[in-house]
Order: sequence, then C-alpha cells, then structure tokens
Amino acid sequence: MIDHHLASLLCLGLLSGPVCLASTSADEDLERYFRAYLDADCRAHPTMATQLGDHRFDDQLDDVTAKARARWLEQVRATLAELPTRIAYPQLSRNAQIDYEIFRDHLERTLALTQMEHPFEEDPRVYVDLITDSVYRLFMQSTVPRATTIRNAIARINAAPAVLDIARQTLTHPPRVVVETASQQNRGAIAFLTTDLLALEGDTDQREELMAASARLVMALRQHQQFLDLELMPRATGSWRIGPERFARKLGLVLQVDCDADRLVADARAAIARIQGGMAVIARQLWSSVCPERALPSDDPAGTRALITTVLEHIGRDHGTATSLSSDAQATLAGIKAFIVAHRIVQLPEPDHLQVVTMPEFQRGNTVADLSAAPPLDAEATSIYAISPPPQGWDAERVEGFLAEYNRRMLQMLSIHEAYPGHHLQLTRANRLPSLVRKVLGSGVYMEGWAVYCEQMMLDQGYGEGDCALRLVHLKYDLRSAANAILDHDLHCTAMDDAQALHLLMDEAYQTRGEALLKIRRAQQGSCQLSTYFVGQHAFADLRRAVQCRQGERFDLLRFHEALIAHGAVPIRYLPELVQQDLGDG
Repeated sequence: MIDHHLASLLCLGLLSGPVCLASTSADEDLERYFRAYLDADCRAHPTMATQLGDHRFDDQLDDVTAKARARWLEQVRATLAELPTRIAYPQLSRNAQIDYEIFRDHLERTLALTQMEHPFEEDPRVYVDLITDSVYRLFMQSTVPRATTIRNAIARINAAPAVLDIARQTLTHPPRVVVETASQQNRGAIAFLTTDLLALEGDTDQREELMAASARLVMALRQHQQFLDLELMPRATGSWRIGPERFARKLGLVLQVDCDADRLVADARAAIARIQGGMAVIARQLWSSVCPERALPSDDPAGTRALITTVLEHIGRDHGTATSLSSDAQATLAGIKAFIVAHRIVQLPEPDHLQVVTMPEFQRGNTVADLSAAPPLDAEATSIYAISPPPQGWDAERVEGFLAEYNRRMLQMLSIHEAYPGHHLQLTRANRLPSLVRKVLGSGVYMEGWAVYCEQMMLDQGYGEGDCALRLVHLKYDLRSAANAILDHDLHCTAMDDAQALHLLMDEAYQTRGEALLKIRRAQQGSCQLSTYFVGQHAFADLRRAVQCRQGERFDLLRFHEALIAHGAVPIRYLPELVQQDLGDG
C-alpha cells in the first residue's frame, strides 16, 4: 500500500536526510546503499542469493532458527529507519526517486507481511522447498563451473537435515491442505535425490560423494515424511482463510495500489459476463463444424452454456500425452517467435537462454506451468519454463480431463504467457537494466499483467491466422483471470466452500474438474496473488487505450511495447509516467 503522506513529505524535502559523500551524485549514493543492503540480505539468505545469481554462498543454507529470523526483521526495520537519513531524495533524478520509492515500499511491505503471516510456523512447504530448490537451481540456473556446483550441492545437502530438525520444532497447527501439499512435495524431494539429481550431475568423479550425501538426506526426508503424515497431519487444524480484514490489507500491499477489494470483485464479475458473451459468438461460428448434424442450442443461459461447453470439449480432444506436455510446449515456441519478429511486436532478447522442462515433482501441487527467469545477477544463466504433467495417482478420467484442459491450442496460449512475449522475454530484458533495484525488486502485478496482456494482443495482431478455435481458447484463458480474482476474494473473505468454488470455475469459467480442483487448492494455500492477473491485465489495457487515443495514427505498437518493458517490472502506478517519458507525448 502506498503511503501518500510519506511520499508527499519526501517530495517536499521535509523528511530528506543529509547528502552522503558529497563528491558523488545522490543517484550513486542510492545505488551503493541498496547494494550494501542486498549484500547483507544475501549473506542472511544464501538460497535467495542463489536465486538472484549471487553465487558466493552457494555452499550454504539459510539459518531458519527463530533468532536468525528475528535478525532478518531487524535488518529490514533498521534499513527503513535509516534510508531517509542516508539518501537525499530531492537530489535524486526522477528515475532514481522511483527506485528509492520501490526500495522503501519493499521494506514497508516486508515488515507488514511479516507481522501478518508466519510461514515458518504455519507452512511446512517452505522447508522442503528451501532444501530442494536450493540444490536444483545450482544445476539448472548457474554459470558456475560444474565441479564447483557439485561441491556446493554436496555442502547444501549435508546441511539440509538440520533444517528439517528446525521444521519439526517450529511448525504448529498449519492448514491441512498445506500439509497435504508438503507431503506430496517431500515425496518428490526423495525422488529427486534418488534419481533426477544423478542425471543432472552427469557422472563426474564427485558422484560417489554426492550419492553418499544424498542417501543421508533421503533418510532424513523419510523421517520427515513420517512427521508430516503421522504427527503434523493430525494437528493440521489451522484455517487457510485469512478473513476480509487481513485480505484487504494484504491485497493493497501485494498490488501496490489503492484497491477496494469489493470493487475488484464486482469488476471481475462484470468481466466474466462480457467474456462469456464473446465466447458464445465464436462458439456459434464453430458449431456447424463441430456438430454438423445437430441444431444450434437454444439462445438462453442453459443453451448458451451447452453451446460453449460442447465446442470447447471438441477443441480439447486435440491434445498430447501426459509425458509429452513439455515437448509439445517446446514445439510452439519457434512459430510464436517468428510471428513476433514478422509483425514487429517487440524485440526478442539476444542472446536467449530458455529451456523447457517437465516440472520436478517436488515443485508440483500449486500450478501447472512456471517460469523461473534467469537470475538478475547472473543474467546469462538459463531461464526455465517448467510444465507439470497430471498428478500421480489420478485415474484415467481425471488425466484425460487434465490433457483436454491443456490441449494444443491452450499450450500456445500458455507459451505466449510464460515465454514469448510474456514472462521470459520481459524478465530477460529486465535483467539487462542498469538499475539494481528494478532488477531485484520486480512487481508481480506488472509481470502477470504484461503476460496476460500479451495473450490477447498476439491474437489481435493476427497470431493463429484467424483460428476461431484458438480465439475461443484464449477467451477461456482470459476468463481465468477474472475467475481467479473472484476465487481469491470469496474463498478468503466469505464462506465459499469447495462446491461453490467448483461451480464458479467449471460452470462459469468452463474449466475441467481436474483443473478446477488444482486451482482451488492453490487458492487455499495462498492469498492475493491470484488477483494480480486481473488487476495487471487491466492496467496494461487501460494504458494502451489512453496512449492510442492520444496518438491516433501516430501510434506504433513496437515502440509502445518497447516503452512498456524498457523500465523493468515497476509497480503499475509508474507505468503512465514512464511510458509517456519514452514516447515523448503528453
């Protein structure tokens, strides 16, 4: 949430501190001060340092004891208090003032969310994720020599059982759904260490030491599995609902704009009605090719639903297999990139390091696809576009429903969102910015907003060559954005149960049962992130509309997109100012 009072005082210079190191510019002071803060933060969080591409601490794991976590918080609190005394805000350039505000807001948000949420006590996923992700990223996203990577991985694996010990001492009464996911991911961690890790290692002369360390950690994880299933599960009585008051507070913090939660839900419901109308129009055009011997259903709510459902079911039959999802997604990328170049959508990153993989089992349970961008401090490393197969244990009917949901056309939309021109392209370009603040403290609302905006924009510019089935699938994908916001709010702020959530996702958003169940579990294990898609999408659409109306025939799509992504994933409230600055119009 933006503190407008504090911002206005800073702009007036009433809270500005002394100029430090007068021989250098205020912008350089801010850059150095943030770099010093980030250095201390990386030392305190070695796994975060690896994610950012700082490899000095790749052989260490985070100290997650209560004392260490208290020190983390004190560092944030002290930095926030010191910041206005160390940096002369009025003497900063406007771009640096934005960096200052992003940094300050990050500190304030961290403090507020720490007071509001207690993941180390209430979320067992954080411990297994810390262990497995910290090792996996060493092999998948690092430019460090392989021998050094393996040595660091062995050190982290050897340190991991102590983290599990702290987890068992710290976890209290988490929500059951979170424990169930943690249990699944813990089994995935065991599978990763016994099979996948050795394939990543590549049979070097360090294999024997790596295998011995992995075997010890597997024993510790098996013990932890018993704790999760037999000790923590019976006392998993915590509520996953955060309630309307906490939701409203957190929503403002996450979105980084003033936001009325009830108004947001009302806008999302209106969007659903509008999108459903568009889907009905396209489904009518496709009906004769899908059901040539059947009459068009009646023009009433039940008939319209039957119309759209029947056409979507027909489109969903064109899908791959449970084992081919990642390769099927990979096959979409060349055509998407060629279209971007031919139609002057945006400049592709060069060099480009993107790898499409099957999502490791220890990462599954919350989302079907994920983009882990190249780390901002190791920007030449690999970006990973990961796709999850259907969960193990599903029967044939649920697997078929999952594959129908992620049919060949849906995989195209998914790849536009996750890869080009969505997350991967935008984050790769952001990694090459001069501003360290913006490379490290990116806005999730911006990231999701850009990716969702790109979906419709690509089709509007002709991607798919007028394929009505692809347009219908896109509208279904667009429907997710609005349904996500409603689900996010109603699960946490009302008494919505699983049956009501399934009605929203299946009957109003046309999702298959398997996809809907996964989305409900995701929403129950977190809050406010699902709202970022809808809010970000409309911020980008509104800005484009304003610029295009202002420029008229002078509007150039490539130039507009370059202005949108030229400044990194900034909070969306800065976009109009920065885009106007680049386009040079008022």
